[in-house]
Amino acid sequence: MPIFNLSELRATLSPGQRLIGLDPGKKIIGVALSDVTLMLASPYRGLPRGKLAANAAEILAIARREGAGGLVVGLPLGLDGSFGPAAQAAKDWAKALSEATALPAALWDERLSSAAVNRMLIEEADLTRAKRAKAVDAAAAAYMLQAALDTAGRSW
Repeated sequence: MPIFNLSELRATLSPGQRLIGLDPGKKIIGVALSDVTLMLASPYRGLPRGKLAANAAEILAIARREGAGGLVVGLPLGLDGSFGPAAQAAKDWAKALSEATALPAALWDERLSSAAVNRMLIEEADLTRAKRAKAVDAAAAAYMLQAALDTAGRSW
């Protein structure tokens, strides 16, 4: 399955279907979920990063349980916007995940999402480092998905 842009991804969704936002880290995949109106993203959970087949099965189970029809995968571009090895790995993973789940996927720039979420958790939530570590992956996925929804919402 090809990687879509956000407008193309939106066109594949049936009315009322949600999007799953994924922030693929080295150890944890942050998972977020949109509402059915595609206006609000919320943290869902973190999944331990493992073999593609196992992660795909878990993500597909979430999609079926929550009525999601597509994936928005974080793309770790360089700070200057460059497309480096990490971005290529994320693109390859998103394509393989899309094929394994039969869910359409789009990529979205996730630069500094974890840093922004960590800063917010420190300043606003006053969480300890241990509690932040448990919350940051899903929150970063929600931050990234919300940015995609906000940008794409202007053209939907």
